[in-house]
Amino acid sequence: MVRTRVNQSVFRKIILATYNNTCCITRINNADLLIASHIIPWSKDEKNRLNPMNGLCLNALHDRAFDKGLITIDAESYTIRVSHKLKLKNTINSISQNFISFEGETILLPDKFIPSRDYLKVHNDFFGY
Repeated sequence: MVRTRVNQSVFRKIILATYNNTCCITRINNADLLIASHIIPWSKDEKNRLNPMNGLCLNALHDRAFDKGLITIDAESYTIRVSHKLKLKNTINSISQNFISFEGETILLPDKFIPSRDYLKVHNDFFGY
């Protein structure tokens, strides 16, 4: 248990540093609001748990949406895609502001440890994108 938390802490430090403490979608740059998100979940791929190419720096809201497949990142263009489930709720102002407005935008890409296209494809396939 302690080792897992240490490893997660190391992963977080690497990802936040890689993205200069900035959410790759919204550009929020307050570390207290940022999550080192795994593209392929920690529990699903032991080999790549600490691989920084399996990580994204997301704010807490977009981390949760990514984990649930409500948003994703296109593996070829690194643009944001929004699920049909959220698009159906486009009449809700907060959905439009927080998600729909980012659709088609390119994420902030780090200078090193660019997110793996293969890992993004796995994520996208799992959620039917």
